[in-house]
Amino acid sequence: MDFGVVLQNTAPASRVVELARQAELHGFTHAWTFDSHLLWEEPYVVYSAILQATRNIVVGPMVTNPLTRDWTVTASSYATLNEMYGPRTICGIGRGDSAVRTLAGKPSTLTTLRESVHVIRELANGRPVEHRGQTIRFPWAPVTNEHNRTQVWVAAYGPRALQLTGEVADGFILQLADPDIAAWTIKHVKEAAERAGRDPDSVKICVAAPAYVTGEGAGGLEHARAQCRWFGGMVGNHVADIVTRYGEGGGVPAALTDYVRGREGYDYNQHGRAGNTHADFVPDEIVDRFCVLGTPEEHLRRVRELQDLGVDQFALYLQHDAKETTLRAYADHVIPGLAADVVAVQPVHGSGGAA
Repeated sequence: MDFGVVLQNTAPASRVVELARQAELHGFTHAWTFDSHLLWEEPYVVYSAILQATRNIVVGPMVTNPLTRDWTVTASSYATLNEMYGPRTICGIGRGDSAVRTLAGKPSTLTTLRESVHVIRELANGRPVEHRGQTIRFPWAPVTNEHNRTQVWVAAYGPRALQLTGEVADGFILQLADPDIAAWTIKHVKEAAERAGRDPDSVKICVAAPAYVTGEGAGGLEHARAQCRWFGGMVGNHVADIVTRYGEGGGVPAALTDYVRGREGYDYNQHGRAGNTHADFVPDEIVDRFCVLGTPEEHLRRVRELQDLGVDQFALYLQHDAKETTLRAYADHVIPGLAADVVAVQPVHGSGGAA
């Protein structure tokens, strides 16, 4: 399993770059950031600095959207970063939340999302694509092969978005770590891929959620919950849309939708921030299910459970007061705990040695 970190582009950018550098040193393979240009600094500028400061880590948004950026400009950013630093970019994309809603907009349609996935992926990898009635490509961008390219992973929760993901995406992003909900969503994505004639195993699975490592005792857990409760509020924005579209009991697990009944509103000025006052409706049970909290051993158990479901990457949101502590705990306990045992020396049998 790969491990990623999800960072906010909060000024100063040098702090974001340093956290990504530390993440690579601690064994993480991906550095994702929020993409919401009114709330935080411009991610593609920061990605260039991260790639310059690291050797192998892959960067990309969790997630961008097809509305606030022209698709060809987005693709050009990836192709340029790949030319400068090698193919170390990934595009996470969804229908749009904070970047769109802070401009009084609405999330995109699934049709628009589907089209954007194709255009961004083809152009970013140097290939021609039909767009707005003509064939276009970047003449300066080399064509990349299937195993060495920018991939587009789609973030989804609802049935139709999960179907789209299975049909066209290189990967699926689930922004919560509840194993039961993960199993349900992964099943929908894999089945959609198979119906579309794709190899279901070719669609990578990424689970992203806040992770907070504590010591023993209830006090540490309570503090971790307080630091991560914002996440239930953020997810609630998407869940409220699902309830509006499908209704309660519309084929979506109650474990995902029931908790938003107490949701009264949301202030994007506190988006993704510990202490968000618009997340008070999120109960402890949801925090514990959606996030990964507790001792290193408890983190290892949850991540193993996700791995058994077919998850290829666990990405840790680090919007709390224990960023470096969490990175170290994963480097010292969780990542090694998942590594397969490799025997350095095999015993020699029947070697015919002297009696």
